[in-house]
Amino acid sequence: MTTLAHDSATLTRDALTVLQPGFTGTTAPDWVLRRLGEGLASVGLFGRNIATPEQLAALTAQLRAERADVLVAIDEEGGDVTRLEVRTGSSFPGNLALGAVDDPELTRAVARELGRRLAECGVNLNWAPSADVNSNPDNPVIGVRSFGAEPGLVARHTAAYIEGLQGAGVAACTKHFPGHGDTAVDSHHALPRIDAGLDTLTARELVPFRAAVAAGTKAVMSAHILLPVLDPDLPATLSPAALHGLLRRPVADGGLGFDGMIVTDGMEMRAIADAYGIEHGSVLAIAAGADAICVGGGLADEDTVLRLRDALVTAVIEGRLAEERLAEAAARVRALGEWTRRSGGPRAAHGIEPAAGVGLAAARRALRITPAGTSSSYEPVTGPAYVAAFTPAANIAVGDETPWGVGAELARLRPGTGAATYGRQDADALGVHGLIENMLDTAGDRRIVAVVRDVHRHPWMADALDALLTARPETVVVEMGVPQAPPAGALHIATHGAARVCGRAAAEVIVGNGAGDHLGD
Repeated sequence: MTTLAHDSATLTRDALTVLQPGFTGTTAPDWVLRRLGEGLASVGLFGRNIATPEQLAALTAQLRAERADVLVAIDEEGGDVTRLEVRTGSSFPGNLALGAVDDPELTRAVARELGRRLAECGVNLNWAPSADVNSNPDNPVIGVRSFGAEPGLVARHTAAYIEGLQGAGVAACTKHFPGHGDTAVDSHHALPRIDAGLDTLTARELVPFRAAVAAGTKAVMSAHILLPVLDPDLPATLSPAALHGLLRRPVADGGLGFDGMIVTDGMEMRAIADAYGIEHGSVLAIAAGADAICVGGGLADEDTVLRLRDALVTAVIEGRLAEERLAEAAARVRALGEWTRRSGGPRAAHGIEPAAGVGLAAARRALRITPAGTSSSYEPVTGPAYVAAFTPAANIAVGDETPWGVGAELARLRPGTGAATYGRQDADALGVHGLIENMLDTAGDRRIVAVVRDVHRHPWMADALDALLTARPETVVVEMGVPQAPPAGALHIATHGAARVCGRAAAEVIVGNGAGDHLGD
């Protein structure tokens, strides 16, 4: 029983240290503050924890008063995935827009300004960027969160993003290793499987992650995906072959040579929770080479933290998890906390000149506009318009509380503009033609602006759009997802994302502000 003879307090502390839990509320609960004193070294924040920048700064100061080197993590990708601006939409375009511009200096500047704002609020670990190559256009969970479908492009922007973010003292967490781009299944709901061979994996998925390691990313997030070429049985988050055998292995031996902190994707996601349970899954993840367990997007209570802590301790005592592996994981978490204590925070942010307007400038540059038919001219919307938003089911990573579209921005520029949302349930209930008749009756003689999101993935949306363009060919179409071939006979604006600034950039074009600068791009 030698495992019982070691310092149980140290074991318990290490088990707490590797957890990265969430909580509810805009102030830290007593249990979080108490556990920080007992060894908890990280917390994860979500939109539910954030009201204003001032409130967030007070919250992080409250946490840091208990532990100076606490890692305060957030999922702030910019673009569609924002927590800082969850109720208004982001001031920064997302990865696909930056990839469409393909100016690494711009990507670096956007990430640096985003990092400055995070640091000013006391956040020091960002679960970003997404380094996934979006090679499957039907991907339901990555899409505009990727810089694009070409590995080299994704690699150079991943590196630029990391350099910008970490230049502001905020640790980057590059995700979702070894690459979530070639999936048609959302791991929030089930376990995706990628049957690519090793040559394809090396030439496509791993290229941006190698660039991330070379750029000095402080952390890497694992993906809940099954790649039989690496491990026929275990998803990457739980696979020693993926984490230790590929991500940690030295470059000279064919690995990526990463020696920073590995954090799991959310353990309550069904790809893990349904098959393994979060307790057993967490033990397997640490044993496989992960250093931090992300949990709290859905489970945000003290009981979850205690269950996971006790599961790790019991696994060590029973010999299912090496004590040395747990200690190593905890040491990596503490090391990153120490880096952020020295490099980040409000003091670091105050030393960086704010880059006002960089997000909107990037969103404007990302627009790709296809004129109607063979015309190179465009008749701007001069009066009130009617915005018809064709709305798919919300991506869980994005959330359904963040507003998107062009309605609010267009109404600001053209008072009297109306807006309505139309979903698959409307098409099923009314039929496509019934839906369009309803829309036309509501719109009256106002110019219609149809806003779509990944229209190529939703047959009901494509059918409704075709019917609308037949009835109203002067309709403006705004694609705020991953653009494919634009519909014939309509002015088509591709924003490459649904952030608030993307909506503003599109609205400016619709009313004629700078439309000619983009036509035919």
